[in-house]
Amino acid sequence: MRKITITTSSFAGFDKRPVELLEENGFEVFLNPFGRTLRGNEIIELCKGSIGIIAGTELLDAKTLESLAQSANPESVLKVISRCGTGMDSVDLSAANKLGIKVFNTPDAPTLAVAELTLGLILNLLRNISQMDRDVRKGHWKKNMGNLLSGKKIGIIGFGRIGQKVAEFLLPFDCKVKYYDVKNEAAGHRIKEGIKDGIKRAELDELLTTSDIISIHVSAKEGFIGEEEIKKIKKGACLINVSRGGVIDEDALYSALKDGHLTAAALDVFEQEPYLGSLRELDNVILTPHIGSYAVETRVDMEKEAVINLLKGLR
Repeated sequence: MRKITITTSSFAGFDKRPVELLEENGFEVFLNPFGRTLRGNEIIELCKGSIGIIAGTELLDAKTLESLAQSANPESVLKVISRCGTGMDSVDLSAANKLGIKVFNTPDAPTLAVAELTLGLILNLLRNISQMDRDVRKGHWKKNMGNLLSGKKIGIIGFGRIGQKVAEFLLPFDCKVKYYDVKNEAAGHRIKEGIKDGIKRAELDELLTTSDIISIHVSAKEGFIGEEEIKKIKKGACLINVSRGGVIDEDALYSALKDGHLTAAALDVFEQEPYLGSLRELDNVILTPHIGSYAVETRVDMEKEAVINLLKGLR
């Protein structure tokens, strides 16, 4: 039978239908047996002979792709990679193109879950919810004064699907929303009609220096917010990143949180995952283990979409 490997660590945990759909189409399905992101040669060992991969966040670099695209049997070389998720920075797209490997992702399904998580993190930071929960568990009955979300100046960096959904959630709170994006509307980011009147485009420096809360939703892994950018951020602001690890200089962020330049931060993604860095020492930062899309409904939709993309590519 034709082999399909699913490398993402938690596939079909809530709905078996995506796997059943592959089997009904005549494929033999192999799941990730480790329950974590695959490392190094584990990818090649597990995926060897697969004509399709439903991928997680493991690194599919040129060397790995070349190995999987070579076989004496042309029926067992890699033809399609279907990312169960939005990000494509873990796949060497140039190498895939040269090797004739089609690559898909699922950009629509995670939008609502990531935007809702962002809103939850903003409210958590403003009202010190996580910090006071920890205090109560330690026996400290200490009431920390928080702040309202209403009327806050919000800066959104990256204004694609998720950034726009976050803005849509924030406008009913009477927030003043500005956004910065390397693309403009003419270059491919169409702004939803329902939010056009409530937002304003700004250059990055203006957004950094004037926002009470900055939320990052970029689509590429890049060193966007380094030491110089963090210095420009308005003193006392909060910073949130639920997009890509590596977008923020984590050492510079640590310093800004420790010395009080930034009031608080929330990170769902990190340069190295699992995260074991110094931000864990601080009380004024919320750290979550890359759970942006981890809502049951979203996860099921992503898995179904990933399977449909795979089947489409193989046809």
